This record gives sequence, structure tokens and C-alpha cells, in this order.
Amino acid sequence: MTNDQLYWAKTKRLMITCLVIWALASFVVHAFVSTLNEIVIMGFPLGFYMAAQGSLIIFVVLIFWFASRQDAIDREFGVAETE
Repeated sequence: MTNDQLYWAKTKRLMITCLVIWALASFVVHAFVSTLNEIVIMGFPLGFYMAAQGSLIIFVVLIFWFASRQDAIDREFGVAETE
């Protein structure tokens, strides 16, 4: 496997991982909202919390994690942008 193929394989694996996490936070969590609403945290049902704030927090953390991991992959293969 060439260096370019290794780079794209790592990038593709990272992208698929992020898409799976995004899909879980977007669709799967909200599909089980009735069950999650049985759990109450600080007076709020968990399903309501995930719709109002939880998913957004997960998305923001996911963006920063993706950028960090992609930068590490770019540096590993010598294609990172110079500062």
C-alpha cells in the first residue's frame, strides 16, 4: 500500500467514525426519546435535554475532535498546512 493510499485510508476511517457518531447523536438518541424521558436529571427528562442541548454539545465536541485527529493524520503524512 502506498503512502497516499494509507493517508486516504486513515482519513476515510476517521470520516466514517465521525459520521457514525453524528448519526447516533442525531437519529438513534431521538428515536428512543420516550424511554430516555423516564430518566430525569436535575428536573429535566433526558430525552428533552438531548434534544435541547445534549446533541449540540456532542456535535461541537465532535467537530473539535475531528479537526484534531485530521490535523494529526496530516502531520503524520507531511501534508499539514504550515502556520
